[in-house]
Amino acid sequence: MDVQQEFKMRLKSDSAECMVPLAALLKSEFDSDKGQSPTVRYGQACHDKKGEDHMLAKVDCQRLPSDGSSTFGVFGVFDGHNGASAAIFSKENLLRNVLRALPITTSRDEWLAALPRALVAGFIKTDIDFQEKGETSGTTATLVLVDKWTVTVAAVGDSRCVLDASGGGVFALSVDHRFEENAEERKRVIDCGGEVCRLSLAGGAEIGPLRCWPGGLCLSRSIGDVDVGGFIVPIPHVKQIQLPKAGGRLIIASDGIWDALSCEKAAKCCRGLPAELAAKQVVKESLRARGLRDDTTCLVVDLLPPFGYVSQVPKSVNKRSNLKAIIARWRSKGSSTVVANKSNAAGFVEELFEAGSAKLAERLGSDPSLGVLNCAICQANMTLHDGVSVHAGSAFSTTNQTSTDGPFLCLTCKAKKDAMEGRP
Repeated sequence: MDVQQEFKMRLKSDSAECMVPLAALLKSEFDSDKGQSPTVRYGQACHDKKGEDHMLAKVDCQRLPSDGSSTFGVFGVFDGHNGASAAIFSKENLLRNVLRALPITTSRDEWLAALPRALVAGFIKTDIDFQEKGETSGTTATLVLVDKWTVTVAAVGDSRCVLDASGGGVFALSVDHRFEENAEERKRVIDCGGEVCRLSLAGGAEIGPLRCWPGGLCLSRSIGDVDVGGFIVPIPHVKQIQLPKAGGRLIIASDGIWDALSCEKAAKCCRGLPAELAAKQVVKESLRARGLRDDTTCLVVDLLPPFGYVSQVPKSVNKRSNLKAIIARWRSKGSSTVVANKSNAAGFVEELFEAGSAKLAERLGSDPSLGVLNCAICQANMTLHDGVSVHAGSAFSTTNQTSTDGPFLCLTCKAKKDAMEGRP
């Protein structure tokens, strides 16, 4: 056997030894992709005074049925008032209404892009359904969806979601809808026909926080509250961010926490603790600072980096410049624009979307195909002639869109839209 023949035989033998079954290659690829996702751990704690706070935690939701690679987590805090029924109803129905408004697609990017609009539809649908029960209860709602490193937060009321970023910095991912602190919401309600003032006593003295009348609610957005007028809206503020692989911690809590602790203090007091102990520590600190004046509820969600992950932030970047870089990425909380998708430098939080407008036409946008056969809010079946454009007759519209522009709503949801805008 000459040298050339021997080389060919050895090469063939080496190739056979290096062959890997296809199933093994696919498993390796799946495991590699799985390793790029965060490990999600959560803990919850609550100290009741009235029993009106409720929490939601699900880590096994799936975009595609029976597809483990499409798993996402959902976490929520619902702080009820005038009873617990609205909080319980929202806990049981809000997520389903949001998912019904999402398109059926295998594309994760399309699903995430449609999520902000679906959250608006889901919140309004939940509000309409609960108000049909005729109960006067209401609730805040802070709903957080975690899909790999993408976090989407939708909220009405004054429960809050805060991010303690591993790269540095503490940020509120939601906006408080309290008349006392939110001048834009005060103006919106007054423009819609509501009255915002403090409780008046005999002799003209005013006490307590700013409230909306009729009803006396101190929140401008909620689910339920059928007795306070349509200008108390269920349209959520929505923010969507992309976390780096360094991960981060989400603190989702009712106002029983935030009335006692700042965002920074809540984050600082539980650093270094696992999620379950962290939630208990936040509740403990709030009770120590203010006592038990209200239901005090906290849900902590940790997004932990993949095993073996090493931060790629240059050593020359100190904490101060790192924090400035994160803040530079953060838009003002009143923003209602989509943020362009930029490369996410290691260690930095990237904002993908933020919108807070209470104008439904702005939140649903312009999509001729949306709501043609199903209402864009409640998904009720409609004929081509039943739907009414979300832009039709809006006193707040600043565009030249006609009543033939989609999305389209059924008559019930169109009536809800008109009521929220202060139109009979």
